[in-house]
Amino acid sequence: MIYGEKVRLRAIERSDLPNFVRWFNDPEVRRYLLMFIPISSAQEEKWFEDLLQRMQRRETLAFAVDARIEDEWAHIGNIGLHRIDWKNRCAYLGIALGERAYWHQGCGTDATRTILRFAFDELNLHWVELEVIDENMRARRCYEKAGFRYEGIRRKAIFLEGGYRASHLMGILQEKFQ
Repeated sequence: MIYGEKVRLRAIERSDLPNFVRWFNDPEVRRYLLMFIPISSAQEEKWFEDLLQRMQRRETLAFAVDARIEDEWAHIGNIGLHRIDWKNRCAYLGIALGERAYWHQGCGTDATRTILRFAFDELNLHWVELEVIDENMRARRCYEKAGFRYEGIRRKAIFLEGGYRASHLMGILQEKFQ
């Protein structure tokens, strides 16, 4: 387990997959994840098997995000470092919080800070990047609070809800996180 202030990161288990299916069939959760269609349990099982292969090859490190409810932990999402480049010491961050009750509670920011601390202090990565759709202000605020800085824009790069949207490239260097 990797503990933050509000969340913990743990291994994703097969028993977590029903939560993912439920979340990713919610249009509001799926909206900014660029998942166009609902998913089936079989598709999520295939994703999980592929994830295990990518993790075995050390291309990805993915975690379930749990938040504390009194004395219990609740699974609220997932977070990961993807496309890990061990030579250049960089990775691409992705996060999805599916439990809406935990939106606007600081759990996303804490999960992001927690995985960055792991990336920089334990994995000795140098740089972590991500991409966020222009109008996803909740995510942009989360990333900025965690220390990410704007690095560029991809104009009209994402087709969403009938129109093209810009995506912002954001990144954080190890020395800026310290």
